Amino acid sequence: MRDVINNKLNNAQQVQAGLDALQEPFQDQGFSPFVQTQCPAMEKVFADVRAVALTKSTVLLTGETGTGKGVLARLLHNYSNRRDEPFIQVHCGAIPDTLLESELFGHEKGAFTGAIKRKQGRFEMANNGTVFLDEIGTITPAAQIKLLQVLQDGVLQRIGSEQETSVNVRVVAATNENLKQLCEEKAFRSDLYYRLNVFPIELPPLRERTQDIPGLTTGFIQRFNRFYTKNITGIHPQVIDAFRKYSWPGNIRELENIIERACIIEPSSVLSPDSFPAELFINQDGSLTHIQMDTMFSLAEVRKRAIEEIERCYLKQVLTSTQGKINRSAEAAGVSTRQLHKLMKKYGLKREEFTKPSL
Repeated sequence: MRDVINNKLNNAQQVQAGLDALQEPFQDQGFSPFVQTQCPAMEKVFADVRAVALTKSTVLLTGETGTGKGVLARLLHNYSNRRDEPFIQVHCGAIPDTLLESELFGHEKGAFTGAIKRKQGRFEMANNGTVFLDEIGTITPAAQIKLLQVLQDGVLQRIGSEQETSVNVRVVAATNENLKQLCEEKAFRSDLYYRLNVFPIELPPLRERTQDIPGLTTGFIQRFNRFYTKNITGIHPQVIDAFRKYSWPGNIRELENIIERACIIEPSSVLSPDSFPAELFINQDGSLTHIQMDTMFSLAEVRKRAIEEIERCYLKQVLTSTQGKINRSAEAAGVSTRQLHKLMKKYGLKREEFTKPSL
């Protein structure tokens, strides 16, 4: 029995030592809370990072939008032997198709209208370093061919040039799409997919790592305290409870955004429920969450919060039942249409959310 306990302690210590080592490259960048985890799936992610970071292998990061693929890509770079060389990030989906090849691979003077001088592409700029290709599934067929050449042979051709240029780059790609399915649909090259998918790492969504929410929240509060010269020292337990029950469609990015907004508008040193969107405190089925009778608030404040929560839930159900028809909703609620509009604005309810789409 003692041996079993000792083995478990040793394993836990090894995991923590690995996480501590991963934090070192991030200490000065405010990302260290990202690598503090109590989630087994994320521990596996960081174990994979440690295994592949010092190699030359191409890494494909997958997962929903906002799960931290960009942060993980920078972690891979900072933990590699290329850490002192350039890290170049390219948001492929944000670059127009007509400019994508030029941005990635460069062009020669006169290669096309407006090409008034030779331009280096992102791969040349990142030579000896890392290129992070975000939303890789959006790149054009022509860019896919050139990227395949870089991955296979380590060479590229600028637009308008017949000369090959050698580059030594480590490629980290990311997508929230199913690239294998895109290959089956002939929207993405299979040979490029297999070149990118050498070492896949999938990031779990935030709703599957709720045990990490308190740590992430604390990290974001500390960052925004510095940025906005605030002195937020904590967060109300009711908010953390709501965080654990919320589905987080925008994942860590959404959590970061609402913490930033709360830090800006919070007048006290503790982030209170009033500083967060009301939908955080409504269950997915539209029913009321449990109202905590916290004695840190006065009776009047608790009453006010409960009434607001009931009002918002009631209006949401009325608008749902009338499919967003304002006149019918106002009549059912016993208020004027003007009052209904005012209440909808107060609680962030939009008529379009309740109208039934035409088929």
